[in-house]
Amino acid sequence: MKIGIDIDDTTLLMVKAMLKYADKFEEEISGIPTNRDGFGLIKNRYYLEFLYGWDSKIKFEFFDKYYKDVLEECTMLPNADKIIKKLKEEGNIIYFVTARLMNIKNCNTEEITKKSLQNFGIPYDSLNLHINDKLKFFKENQIDVCIEDSYETCRELTDNGIKSILMTTEMNADINDAEIIRVNNWDEIYNEIGKLKK
Repeated sequence: MKIGIDIDDTTLLMVKAMLKYADKFEEEISGIPTNRDGFGLIKNRYYLEFLYGWDSKIKFEFFDKYYKDVLEECTMLPNADKIIKKLKEEGNIIYFVTARLMNIKNCNTEEITKKSLQNFGIPYDSLNLHINDKLKFFKENQIDVCIEDSYETCRELTDNGIKSILMTTEMNADINDAEIIRVNNWDEIYNEIGKLKK
């Protein structure tokens, strides 16, 4: 089975580091101490614009200054290493498919991502960065199942016949969709992939 796995907030926890540095940057530009506790209320992947009121220019100034720090501080979701290793040992082909940004000043996204996966002992066959059209990528590479935290991506893939497993996060926790498999952790992911193989 070909398994496509998202990285941020599916394999590695990014949102915590992202909000930490976004709060810091907002305080630098506004002079007002900032703590965005309401993240769970934002149901949109463009949460930086919603939470901080930034336009594209300010958002990319933030990325130029802090994206490297954000990527380097990502931690691993529990058991992601063990389960992905197990899936690979069972003969599955592991594709990491992420929309991580490239061409950010002072940030070699590919190098940092490879180092993070290596440091956490997470194996893979193919690393694909800055993939904005995941449906096209999954079709071109004939990937069987997607593991993802974005409900919108899961919905689009499901509508086009690709099985999707949605990792529960604060952003998607209240969305109910009987056609999309929802999980809370990597052990549940392993069980669901087992069911899909039968």
